[in-house]
Amino acid sequence: MPEDGKPEHQPPYTALGREMLNRTKPSSGARSVLPAETNDPVFACEPQGMPREDLYEFRTTQIVQTPVSVLMLYQFNRVWRVVWTDGREVPQDPDPRWYGYSVGKWVDDSTFVVQTTGTDERTWVDRAGRPHSGDLRVEERFHRVDHDHLELTVTIDDPKMYTKPWVAVDKLPFYLQPPTFDIREMICSPSENAAYNKLVGDTASDKDSK
Repeated sequence: MPEDGKPEHQPPYTALGREMLNRTKPSSGARSVLPAETNDPVFACEPQGMPREDLYEFRTTQIVQTPVSVLMLYQFNRVWRVVWTDGREVPQDPDPRWYGYSVGKWVDDSTFVVQTTGTDERTWVDRAGRPHSGDLRVEERFHRVDHDHLELTVTIDDPKMYTKPWVAVDKLPFYLQPPTFDIREMICSPSENAAYNKLVGDTASDKDSK
């Protein structure tokens, strides 16, 4: 669902969803603003939350299985999630968390389905600034195609912001790496971010003044 201004790529917003969308100022897509003008929380080193963890800077991911859970370890910002597989249900009225509460189960021999609720509505769905409410439910469907490949499909369901569920990513491929694969750290550092912005901003200002 690229943010390119084409009607066929627009999620089915409710009136409230459209209003909340217009409050965001993304730094990419058809509504993009200059980096200095964006209100994207991730650009201030805030947690990007779910489902954006699946939709922006989605890099190398480690998946670790235990008897009661599946751990998702992400390269970007060195974030981890716990997906409970011990049979529990998602909480009915949870306190919001940046990455929500996740439970998963195998629906067949090759498909693992994760349901996530209780996300913090301060986060964006994606870099395009698409909104969500506290009622958001995210479904992740991991399908094992063969020994070395997975496919991920992410579906967004939020009746307050969208008139019907919509697919944010469809069958994104994963490629198995060797156990010795070294994952470099990638962390948002406020001091490094400020230094970078000063360097880029000062350079651009110097050019504009000449």
